[in-house]
Amino acid sequence: MMTCIIMIMISCGKKAPVATRQITDEKIILSPEEKAKGVMTPEILWKFRRLGTAALSPDGSTVIYSVTGIDLKSEARQTNIYKTPITGGETLKLTTEGGSSPQWFGNGKKIAFIRGGDLYTMNSDGSGQKKVDGLSDFEIFSISPANDRILFTRRVKLDQTANEKHGLPKAKVRIIDDLMYRHWNYWSDYSYSHVFVASFTDGSVSGEKDIMEGQKFESPLSPYFDEAEITWSPDGRYIAYTTKRLRGKEDALSTNSDIFLYDISTGNEINISAGNMGYDRNPVFSPDGSKIAYQSMERDGYESDLDRLFVYDIPTGKRAWITEGWTFDVSAINWSDDATLFFSCAHLGTLKIFRTNLTDREIVEVAGGNYDLSPVSLKSGILVAQQNSMSMAPELVTVDINTGEVRHLSSINKAIYESVKMGEVSEKYIRTKDGKDLQMWVIYPPDFDASKKYPALLFCLGGPQSALTQFWSYRWNFQMMAANGYIVYAPNRRGVAGFGQEWKEQISGDYGGLNMQDYLDATDAMAREPYVDASRMGAVGASYGGYSVFYLAGIHEKRFKAFISHCGVFNFVSEYGSTEEMWFPNKDYEGPYWENHKSYKFSPHLLVRNWDTPIMIITGANDFRIPYTQSLEAFQAARLRDIPARLLFFEDECHWVLKPQNAVIWQREFFEWLDAWLK
Repeated sequence: MMTCIIMIMISCGKKAPVATRQITDEKIILSPEEKAKGVMTPEILWKFRRLGTAALSPDGSTVIYSVTGIDLKSEARQTNIYKTPITGGETLKLTTEGGSSPQWFGNGKKIAFIRGGDLYTMNSDGSGQKKVDGLSDFEIFSISPANDRILFTRRVKLDQTANEKHGLPKAKVRIIDDLMYRHWNYWSDYSYSHVFVASFTDGSVSGEKDIMEGQKFESPLSPYFDEAEITWSPDGRYIAYTTKRLRGKEDALSTNSDIFLYDISTGNEINISAGNMGYDRNPVFSPDGSKIAYQSMERDGYESDLDRLFVYDIPTGKRAWITEGWTFDVSAINWSDDATLFFSCAHLGTLKIFRTNLTDREIVEVAGGNYDLSPVSLKSGILVAQQNSMSMAPELVTVDINTGEVRHLSSINKAIYESVKMGEVSEKYIRTKDGKDLQMWVIYPPDFDASKKYPALLFCLGGPQSALTQFWSYRWNFQMMAANGYIVYAPNRRGVAGFGQEWKEQISGDYGGLNMQDYLDATDAMAREPYVDASRMGAVGASYGGYSVFYLAGIHEKRFKAFISHCGVFNFVSEYGSTEEMWFPNKDYEGPYWENHKSYKFSPHLLVRNWDTPIMIITGANDFRIPYTQSLEAFQAARLRDIPARLLFFEDECHWVLKPQNAVIWQREFFEWLDAWLK
């Protein structure tokens, strides 16, 4: 996947080790200068506290959630757990010395959580915090509904290193015989993430068993290791888990993951998605435990295929496509009762909540607006969701499943919103050159004055088949761009999700075609606006958006005065020869370069002779998805042609810039470059 993930802060690849330094004060404090300026800055962006895991109590009365604060100077992170009643009222801080991944157990009387890499438990009021004995070296965990067992994941070393083979411990060498020797941002460490099950009491874990013993496969799937891919049945008899039982070249070429139903008592398992050749992920048991809902893509090798809602009936072994005929991607599935399901979809530019049932299978919109909503938990008729927008970082809300009314539960960044003015965000439609309706989001500077003229930035989305909704980003932050005096326009061009499968699929094999014309049409439409200075327009983007910038640099015909490309593909041939998930270029480039497919004509390096515009290029040394050499090639080409260029190379970052101080440099250099050419 070329996708630049931008909704919330995540880490690339394997989970990072727990930081040893801690922040002693999580209170958000803005300086007098920041308050006086009153707009977003890179430093303020890192003062935002970040919503983490949330869990609704069994009776639906209370939600617990984690919040992370980050200290820019030390780069230390502190995560703690909070509790708030669903009906409103006082929010209590349950931990002060760190705590993440909170989970209810003991019928809502107890909470389990992670601190410093260890498992802890506490009472529901935060008292009685104690470490659980017998569990170490784990990554994610889940206590069974009966509270007598626990599942967890741990990396299990199964491959021999070169040092071990030759008995030379100081050697630094790899012996590689097949593909997928590195992924996203990490090299193989000769181990695999496995699911374990063990007995659990409030104070200890014992009798652990690796249910994937000896398997050189992973669960959850790399590189995200999403805990939603493993779940308990309500009676604790089964574990449903996602894995892809392919290795080497087959793994690199295929997206065929499956969901296995493992019987705790017998050790037997069945593949509930056998025969389906695309992604199958994120199983969710019905309340009575008789069914499993899950996300399913049909076609092998196509990671952006339609994400469908399937339900597997355990007694009969039959599968049903519940959302057949619906052309929008399903995610965040929750059961309301044994026949009704809620889920989210990117739909016409926002993420909305829908429901359906197993009888008439009608799909009904439940809630939505000029923001994104995604279900988190649904119990006792109470739906807790995450809400965010281009003007608001993620917060917890409740959604009335009958009226769609949204009510805030958390307000973790209130201190910032009280002092920082956000620019207006509006929806705009234009007609494309071929007569299509093109939706885009326009973000205006704070205190926008329509009588003035502003420089403007085209935002090019990553993916390419991602959804451009009301996302919040800690890097590609539209409010930050607007605060620096830019009008930002973000078109939902051909290839994005949320406008039907046909619109999304069009881009494969046509990278330089209709979606690029969409960008040019959007730019021409914005250039005609009286408040836009058509002589001061730029284009920016990451991943496929970075590719888009490289390509636009060769075809824009003087529309833009500055470019910024982050981790973009520059040369299809060399990228095909150095990336890792081969299913992606095999689908979108239509195959390998030695078969001379027509799609290779859309490689930006073939248009460098037309480049004439200043360009900044950003990359990270640990990006193996789009290897950093792509950016080096582009920078070298620009400078050899005497085009003003700047290369921003992060030695310890991947496809994303995640470290706080690196990210601040990213923002500062970003605007220094744009201001130099557009102001």
